Amino acid sequence: MTRGSESLTLTSAGAATGVAAGYAVVRVSVAGSTSELQAVFVGDVVTNPSGLKYIEKTVGAGVVPSSGQTATVNYTGALLTGTIFDSSLNPGRTPFSVKLGANQVIKGFEEGISTMKVGGKRLLIIPSELGYGTSGQGASIPPNSTLIFDLELLEVKS
Repeated sequence: MTRGSESLTLTSAGAATGVAAGYAVVRVSVAGSTSELQAVFVGDVVTNPSGLKYIEKTVGAGVVPSSGQTATVNYTGALLTGTIFDSSLNPGRTPFSVKLGANQVIKGFEEGISTMKVGGKRLLIIPSELGYGTSGQGASIPPNSTLIFDLELLEVKS
């Protein structure tokens, strides 16, 4: 996928050496630059029709949240560079709660939560169209950024 001067390639392959699951390799390069960033994620990559990609780390045994319910998660958000921009696990922070269907968070974050089961852990790979798009978010998330979220669904309430 190419947006402006940024090129993003996400591939999924079979079993990685010494790893039971497959792996995804993300490569990002910027036109006119000699640098290329590569990140490797271990697990089978699922791609939703929207473009959201995720790796199921642990399948939960609880309920799946639905629109109108409040989901409580622990999360860590990072850029493809590995720079963490936010985490509910930071000292003094508490798990994050979001009412699904209320447009309280970016589309990719809500979509990623909406098919998890309580107790599940998932790595989301959110393309910029489902994140902050061309505007970015403050100084910590540049425009057109692909976002990585490490999530754990803790609880669902009506």
